Amino acid sequence: MSTKEKVRERISVQEVITKNNEIVLYNDDVNTFDHVIETLMRVCEHTPEQAEQCSLIVHYNGKCTVKTGSMDKLKPQCTQLLEAGLSAEII
Repeated sequence: MSTKEKVRERISVQEVITKNNEIVLYNDDVNTFDHVIETLMRVCEHTPEQAEQCSLIVHYNGKCTVKTGSMDKLKPQCTQLLEAGLSAEII
């Protein structure tokens, strides 16, 4: 038997599980498309195209996930969306 066959390696694999939360933006009858788009770009760092797509999804589907991540990162962003008059929550 060769040395290679005698040596056995133990490999330990740990799976890191992180829970990603989501900011969900809801449709309303108050805010304009421009305001929603500008706010998503400023608060969530969306590109203009991304912000426009989210605003259309919100308009036609009633809601849209606009950001995912850890609760620590999403809380201030959700607060800013709410302060801008948008309807949003973290789920």
